[in-house]
Formats: sequence, C-alpha cells, structure tokens
Amino acid sequence: MRRRTVRRIALYVSLALFPVTFYYLSPYLIILGASEGIVNGSFLVFSSMLISSLFLGRLWCGWVCPGSALGEICSRARGKSVRIGRWDLLKFLVWIPWIALIAIIAVRAGGYSRVDPFYETVYGISILAPGAIFVLFGVLLLISGSDLLIGRRAFCHYLCWMAPFMVIGGWFGSRARTHLVKLKADPDRCIHCGACTRNCPMSLDVEGMVARGDMRNSECILCMSCVDACPVKAIR
Repeated sequence: MRRRTVRRIALYVSLALFPVTFYYLSPYLIILGASEGIVNGSFLVFSSMLISSLFLGRLWCGWVCPGSALGEICSRARGKSVRIGRWDLLKFLVWIPWIALIAIIAVRAGGYSRVDPFYETVYGISILAPGAIFVLFGVLLLISGSDLLIGRRAFCHYLCWMAPFMVIGGWFGSRARTHLVKLKADPDRCIHCGACTRNCPMSLDVEGMVARGDMRNSECILCMSCVDACPVKAIR
C-alpha cells in the first residue's frame, strides 16, 4: 500500500507539473533546436532517458511520466486490455523517421554549437510560451484519446515517442547486466490466481512470465503492481 501510494503521488505531481515541463518532452522542439544547432531541453531529457534506462529500465514510465499518470486515470474509464506483441513495434514507425529527421536537420545546420536547456520556454516554464496552451491541449488529447478509444495504455504501447529510448536502453542494459532495478519470480510459489496479470497496467501476461521464471519484457514499466497484487509473494 505504501509503495502504491508513493507511486501515485509521484505520477500525479508529475501530471500537475506538466504545463511547466511539457516542452522538455516535446518531439517538435528537438527538431526546431536541431535546425539552429541548439541542444535544448528535450534533447537533454531524451538523452537522459536513454542513459538511465541502461540501469533503471523503464522505471521512468511507471513512476515519473505525466503521460503515465494520465493513462492511469483513463484506465479507470476504459480498462480494456490492448493487443501487444508485434503491435508494440508501431511506436518505432513513429520514432525511427523522427530520429532520422533530427539527424538530417542537425547535419544540415552544421551540427550542434550551443546548449540552451530553456529553449523556447519563458523562464523555464513551457505554458507561458506563445501558443503553448494549444500544444499542451493537443498532447493531452492524443494521450487520453488513444487510451479511451483503443484501450488501457494504448498510447504507451503504440504511439509514445519517448518509450523507444528506454526500450533500446533497457535492451542493452539487460544484456550488459547493468540493471539496478528488476523483477524476479519464483515459479514454485505461484498458485496461478492470475492477480498479477489482471493488475498489470500494460496488459502483459505476467503469469506466463512467472511460469517461465523470466520477468524481462520491453513493455514492463516496473510499476510493481504485479508484486503488490501477488498474494503469495511469487514476484519480488
């Protein structure tokens, strides 16, 4: 209960601060910065996601991301599980062209020449920038709309431009064994009640992962919901 409470508070604080921070998560501003040779806030944040995921996997998604907080709220209204597996690769169809575009624009601009973490913000606050309210509304509509129309955490699975950084970093971290936070399962303890799978916000087959004794999954956001739901502590 304490862990769930701390996690929810962290997520809701992140969502409350989203009007201040959303330019630091902007897929467009990093393109605009690249055209001017500027390493901006979103460049720094996305880079930190990639590096941190080598050690923490997708902990950001489960505990800090404002989009995740909005997903938690939407899942109460639309708790339908979504299709996962190969469908999760859809977000890379967004991410790969986007990264290629950033690289091309940066090269044409002659590379990066300066750093401005507060680029296009007003004193570091996103919402005070001209037109920012419309951008914020569009992002909130994209996240909540996809979750409500398709199902639980559809945005995280299919559309999120931030998740691939952590999927890639987590993949390398898993193979390099640099992960500091990870789940482990004891298949012999499992009573096959299905509580772990039912409580997974990402619609993962957690019970199957426990049966295999391998809790690694690129879509796991380390929210610990399965740990808290298991009545026999088969997951830790």
